[in-house]
Amino acid sequence: MTVPAPDPREVREASLDELSRLGLPLPPAQFPLVWEPGDQIDLRPTVEIEARIAVLHLILARCFGMPPQAAMSWLLNSHLVEMVTPPEWQFVMGGKGDHRSFVLHHDALFALAWVLGLSKQLDPTLAVDEQLVERLPHIAEGETFPHWRARILTAPQHPADAAALLDLHYCLDWAYLETERGGRRAPGLVDANAIGQRRWALEWAVILRGPYHDEPPGWEEVDLST
Repeated sequence: MTVPAPDPREVREASLDELSRLGLPLPPAQFPLVWEPGDQIDLRPTVEIEARIAVLHLILARCFGMPPQAAMSWLLNSHLVEMVTPPEWQFVMGGKGDHRSFVLHHDALFALAWVLGLSKQLDPTLAVDEQLVERLPHIAEGETFPHWRARILTAPQHPADAAALLDLHYCLDWAYLETERGGRRAPGLVDANAIGQRRWALEWAVILRGPYHDEPPGWEEVDLST
C-alpha cells in the first residue's frame, strides 16, 4: 500500500523528543532526513518479509547447534533456498563467517516481527519479546515455511508508522553509538548493536520512493554507514 510519506520534519521532531526523553544525545543540526517532502512510502510484500523472518530464524537455529544438513533440508522443504544470501549460505552450510554477527540478527528479526504485527512493541529500552519464539516457525518440530504462514495471522503496520519508527531508529543508532563512545550507559536493556540491527531491518522493510531514492536494497545491501 503505497502512501504519501508523512512530513519528515514533524517525524524528526518526534524522534528527537524521544531521544530527549531517554536522556540520549541529539544528533547535529545537519543530520540528514530519511526522506523528503513529497516522497512516498510502502512496505515490502508481506510474504517477502515473512521469508526473511524465517531465514533469520533458521540462521539463529544454526548458531545454536542445528546441524547443517538439517538446516539444508528445512530450506529445501520450505522452498526458501533462493531467499538465503551468499554470506548466510556460507554460514548455514559451512559455519563460515562471524558467528557473533549472525547471533545479533535476533534483534533484526524482532523488528521485522513488529512490522508484521507479530510483536506488539519495538521499544528501544526493552529486549526481544520472550513470547516471540512461539510466533516463529517451529523449525525443530519440522514446521515448514508454508505451514508456519498458514498458522500465523499477520497484521502489517501502516507504512507511515513503520517509516516513523525507521526515523527514530536512524536517530537512535547515532545516539547509542555516541553514548558508547563517551563511555556512558544506554538507557535500557539493549545496546548499540541491537539498535543497529533493528534499524537494518526497518531500512530493508520500509520502501521509500522519490527522486533521491534508489531501488530498494537487498538484505546485504542495506547501508548503515550514515
